[in-house]
Parts: sequence; structure tokens; C-alpha cells
Amino acid sequence: MTTGAALLLSASLAWGLQGMPRGERHESRHEIDQLEQAWREAVLHSDTHAMSRLLSDDFLAITPNGLLQTRAETLAAMRSGTVIFHSIDILEQRVRFFGQTAVVTSKARVTATTPEGPIMGDYRYTRVYARDQKGVWRIVSFEASRIRPRVQQH
Repeated sequence: MTTGAALLLSASLAWGLQGMPRGERHESRHEIDQLEQAWREAVLHSDTHAMSRLLSDDFLAITPNGLLQTRAETLAAMRSGTVIFHSIDILEQRVRFFGQTAVVTSKARVTATTPEGPIMGDYRYTRVYARDQKGVWRIVSFEASRIRPRVQQH
């Protein structure tokens, strides 16, 4: 029974990695890291042309305040200049692969200006990439959540 449990555990650990050979995973990880940097630079410089190349046609985002945004809405919001990002410092980042899909989970410290006032704080986000028919990684989904400071109880 112990041997069966060990085999089951080994098989389940290998399952997430079997869709991509090790060398290809390393190359893809490097590619995703570069795309994450390109996205960050595009947001910091309000570069909607660069952003449009990164987003899939069916991209959907869930903003920190819970709004659902399509690709067109995301680009329009950036074009409008109502939100200006001053800094996005990546504090943690993890990339996982599931076949032709990459999931990036990160923690970032963000400073920005909005019509409601300044934003400063830490956020966790998930960005999902999928390879399109031409083998190009595109962002298909994004979700961000504000990390609330813990309240000290006395």
C-alpha cells in the first residue's frame, strides 16, 4: 500500500511537468519572464501598442475593484490616461506551466495616480498566458487583488 501511495504521489508530481520537455520549459520560462517585463514597461509608459501585441483577442481582466474588462476596455482605459502608473516593483514571481499555458503569480508594490487619488500598496496578481495557433504566447487572463494590511488586535 505504501508503494502504491508513493507511485501515485510521483505520478501526480510529474503530471504538471510532462507536457513540456525540460529544455523547452527553461526556454519558455525565459520567454514568459521577458513578456512580464514587456508588460510592466508597457503599463509604466502607457504603451497601448505594446500592450495590444501582448493581449489575446479574447483577453479578460478582473481589476482590483472587481470590474471585468475586455481587451478593448483595458486598452481604452490605458489610452484615456485616467490611471497613471509611477512604479511597479515585483517582490515575488512564480511561473508554472500546464501544457501550452503558463500561469504567473506575483506580488508587486504599486504606486499610481487615479481620478480618486493616489494608490500605493502591495498587490497579488495572476496573469495567464496561452500559446496561440502560431506558437506565440498571449495574455488571456489577468486578476489583481490588493493586499490589505493586517490589523493589530490589542
